[in-house]
Amino acid sequence: MNKTKNSLIDVVELTRTLIRQPSITPLDSGCQQIIKDMLEGFGFSTEPMRFGGVDNLWARHGNVEPVLCFAGHTDVVPPGPLEDWTVDPFAAEIHDGRLIARGAADMKSGLAAMLTACGRFIGAHPNHAGSIAFLITSDEEGEAKDGTYKVMNTLAKRNDHIDWCVLGEPSSTKQLGDTIRIGRRGSLTGLMTLHGVRGHVAYPAEARNPVHDLAEFISAINHEPLDKGNSHFPPTSFQMVNVHSDAGAPNVIPGELNCRFNFRYSTQWTQKTLSAHVEELVSKLGIDCNITWRNAGDPFLTREGRLSEAARRAVKERTGLDPELSTSGGTSDGRFIAPHGVDVVEIGPVNKTIHKTNEEILVEDIPLLTDIYYRIVELLLVEDA
Repeated sequence: MNKTKNSLIDVVELTRTLIRQPSITPLDSGCQQIIKDMLEGFGFSTEPMRFGGVDNLWARHGNVEPVLCFAGHTDVVPPGPLEDWTVDPFAAEIHDGRLIARGAADMKSGLAAMLTACGRFIGAHPNHAGSIAFLITSDEEGEAKDGTYKVMNTLAKRNDHIDWCVLGEPSSTKQLGDTIRIGRRGSLTGLMTLHGVRGHVAYPAEARNPVHDLAEFISAINHEPLDKGNSHFPPTSFQMVNVHSDAGAPNVIPGELNCRFNFRYSTQWTQKTLSAHVEELVSKLGIDCNITWRNAGDPFLTREGRLSEAARRAVKERTGLDPELSTSGGTSDGRFIAPHGVDVVEIGPVNKTIHKTNEEILVEDIPLLTDIYYRIVELLLVEDA
């Protein structure tokens, strides 16, 4: 595909237009209407799906298989203190070749690149094989209960199947295209209440300190690695993220402790086996506690196949880089898509500044990302590509 000055301006200006809609999660602030209008102009059928207070959009071009879906989110995290920014976070200003704004990398540039790439592809290949779909939500940065999760369940109930999915999450580490995510670790949180016996600090034999019990639990869980990981996943990690226990006086042993911990776990575990391991451990230690579990998503992995090969080839052809296939990072909406039998990859901007003050993307990376997406579609839906 030949890049032109006009096409570069189009995708960059579309990115800036989306950024100027201050869609702080779970608000969409009109982004999906812009996307819907564009997709309909390309010949897509569109279907808004609203669940709770969340806007979602499902769109499709073609009615045959295989189905290649581009997925992403219009919501962004809050900008934080405005005085810490060098620019208005929603003005989409460009300085020294960098677009500085909330959502610049995560992920309105990715959305603009997807839309532009697919519009160009349909213009060049109006009778392409298969179908192209879009799944857009405004509930990825927040609770993620009424977004992609519910859209996928709705599609499944009516046998609307996706074969391949490209997520526009910011996957790159140092330069665009150096990393493609082919999976993600699972995220399991435990909310634990430890029950001790309140007493005077001078008479510890008459009390039981839940802080000491927690220390024993942490020591035991970290005594040996939970697993060694595998060829695609690093070892499972355990982190305490919140601890609170206070008897209200300096000479009183508290009778209760509340804490929160998190596992980022590999495919060596499931939610069921990992939670059972923890519960067995606290039982062996004789710790009196209650644990409530919250699973943010199971681990998933896309094996080598047509999608991963197309993604890797597209990046190499357009950037010259041989991308790393990785499962690092936090959770993404891929955790809701992959369980439906969908191959998922994540390709997007450099993630160094996401969620930070002065989030940014190199302007030149936006049309380059568009080229990568275009080539992926071409490799999957054009027989002689």
